[in-house]
Amino acid sequence: MNTSEQANGAWARLTAHMKPAVFFGSALVVVMFVLTGGLLTERAAAFFQATQEGTAEYFGWYYVLVVTGFLILALALLASRVRHVRLGGREAEPEFSLFGWFAMLFAAGMGIGLVYFGVAEPLLHYATSLRAEPRSDAAMFEAMAIAYFHWGLHAWAVYVVLALAIAHAHYNRDLPLAPRSVLEPLIGRHYQGPIGDGVDILCTVGTLLGVATSLGLGAMQINASLDVFFGWPSTTWLQVTIIGVITAIATISVVAGVHQGLRRLSELNIGLAGLLLLFVLLAGPTLYVVELFVSSIGYYVQQLPRMSFFLDPSAGADWQVTWTLFYWGWWISWSPFVAIFVARVSRGRTVLEFILGVLLVPTLVTFFWLAVFGGTGLWLERTTETAILAAVEDDVSTSLQTLLAGLPLAGISTVIATLVIALFFVTSSDSGSLVDDMVTAGGDPHPPKAQRVFWAISEGAAAVTLLILGGLTAIRNAAISLGLPMSALLVAAAIALWRTLHADPMAQRRASR
Repeated sequence: MNTSEQANGAWARLTAHMKPAVFFGSALVVVMFVLTGGLLTERAAAFFQATQEGTAEYFGWYYVLVVTGFLILALALLASRVRHVRLGGREAEPEFSLFGWFAMLFAAGMGIGLVYFGVAEPLLHYATSLRAEPRSDAAMFEAMAIAYFHWGLHAWAVYVVLALAIAHAHYNRDLPLAPRSVLEPLIGRHYQGPIGDGVDILCTVGTLLGVATSLGLGAMQINASLDVFFGWPSTTWLQVTIIGVITAIATISVVAGVHQGLRRLSELNIGLAGLLLLFVLLAGPTLYVVELFVSSIGYYVQQLPRMSFFLDPSAGADWQVTWTLFYWGWWISWSPFVAIFVARVSRGRTVLEFILGVLLVPTLVTFFWLAVFGGTGLWLERTTETAILAAVEDDVSTSLQTLLAGLPLAGISTVIATLVIALFFVTSSDSGSLVDDMVTAGGDPHPPKAQRVFWAISEGAAAVTLLILGGLTAIRNAAISLGLPMSALLVAAAIALWRTLHADPMAQRRASR
């Protein structure tokens, strides 16, 4: 065999598990984003900041209706006959244990964000409350309810709709495990053409940029822990080293596969996070936290209808743009990553199990996490000399370390917290690489490991490049700006999901009974 034939054979093996248009299109767009954010940082930051704020300002009403509509749809499916439909057919068995499934859901969906913002957000709402007098008792309950609103049912409802649409398309209708598949009930065979390629490229780019930004932010938070232990100040090169270590561990996990790598890391991560949660609950103001959790849940339920449809049309009202609409754009832009990963690990679950597992269980865990960490932060600010609010306002990445410093056994708990942060970022990188690999492999649920390694390294390289050149903020805003076009995909997925679930043979049999 000559050299030309060998080269052709190697190319054929490489592209056998690749959709070239999506793979190379995604890689090209990512390179353009990285170069733009890194070399033209100020201009890129200004452009993407204006885009993100303009989207929230002019399409805020649309975001409010769409995200609330997803929650209503999820609850409607939960109450309808389609709840008995099983992903994969009547005989399908779950691939993962219930604990392993929950661990991966939480690690991919909210874990790292809660570690980063769980202390800070309630404190910031408490200091600059929306309606209550700042720093009052009323502001404390309002702060918790708003944090629940941003991280709770609405956020997970966004993930439920797209994840369930992709899972049903793949496991029950034998379509690729890719975002393009949700378009098939609406546009037929054209979902395999340029429109589908564009959708997959958009979702791949959003996933990679989102994970790269998280790696950069996580490196800053780990750096804060190293400063506590060793006095190592915050430097770009130390954070680059941290990203390199996280990427290397994630790459090893990628090679090990979902069962041996990601599942085990997720279970370890959730175990350590639970240990940290229990420590803060017991070492902190236990009764205060429990009472705050119960009472703020009640306040949240009472205010949920009003918050779900709240819009402030007054001139100069930027609170909603800064907070709620920012989060809705963030969750929508993050949804393809979480949705595809959740779909991949949910074969064998009924629609009832899926919605309860993805919508309600993580929401309750999220609320308790916010009550323990945010509530303890509020207690420290209101009753002790710990200047935790000032630390949060100065640098959000130090909020968790500041909280732990105000409790007993601060050294041990900070070590555990650092491990939790690191593992959350490893699982985020690992699952993000898996998602990008599946999508660029044409929706193959078992894509080749070489491509997965490529995407894991690409995420780390993008994070390092942006961290060195100072473009993390610009790219974060760019990723969130993708929320507007991605919302069109989610609306299409919602329509297609309602149609296909009600046409499913299992739902039809249930209706005939």
